[in-house]
Amino acid sequence: MRKTREIYRLNHFGMSGRAIARAVGASNSTVSGALSRLKAAGLAWPDIEDMSEAELERRVYGEVDRITCDPREPDWKTLRTELAKHRYLTLQLAWAEYRLDHPDGYSYSWYCERYRAWLKKADPVMRQHHVFGEKLFVDWAGRTVPLIDADTGEVTDAHLFLAVLGASNFMYIEAFRNEETEAFLAGHVNAFEYMGGSSALLVPDNLKTGVSLVLRMDSLLVGIHVPLVSSVGKRSVAPGPCVVLGQARPTRFHGQG
Repeated sequence: MRKTREIYRLNHFGMSGRAIARAVGASNSTVSGALSRLKAAGLAWPDIEDMSEAELERRVYGEVDRITCDPREPDWKTLRTELAKHRYLTLQLAWAEYRLDHPDGYSYSWYCERYRAWLKKADPVMRQHHVFGEKLFVDWAGRTVPLIDADTGEVTDAHLFLAVLGASNFMYIEAFRNEETEAFLAGHVNAFEYMGGSSALLVPDNLKTGVSLVLRMDSLLVGIHVPLVSSVGKRSVAPGPCVVLGQARPTRFHGQG
């Protein structure tokens, strides 16, 4: 609501809708929608200048407030914080915990739908538009998983190579015994084979295996990707900063013996 309040304040002082949109970093349609809601609620800036965030939301977004009064409605802000804090937490696991506290709670599909609807009205951070088939994001998972020898019972660490298509979130995962160059390249080749082709661009995170020198943003990388991308006729580009919103779609796992 902080951005919405600022829209109302700037409008009160005579700024145009386009100027307000530029000032608060919102789209013209967002500004127009916020002002329409204010008018429909019969309010003006003097009425809301000292109004609390909760009261302002209730007065302007009355229907949304009515829905969120349901005691079974989760705390979406806390959920987003937990998802960002715990890398292995998924919406499905969060929903399972929610149902333990609310046995008569809502279904998993409703839970996901309401969370994504809440994200749309929360303060945006960054959204990326991906063209189908354009980018394949590759990286090591970071943490390892235990690999148990069925014959001896010996436990070793398995390193997970991940390749994700930007537009569809279609994911390929393969377990390797290390993160050496040979394993990194093998993960690419196997991902291409599994997906039935390759993307126009390969986007590695700044992992040591894949990047030895970044010349500039969106520049060709001088590193281990060079012989690989030369063989398949693709480019490898340095990634920009990104913020993950929501969760990836169900993962397909392909292991290595």
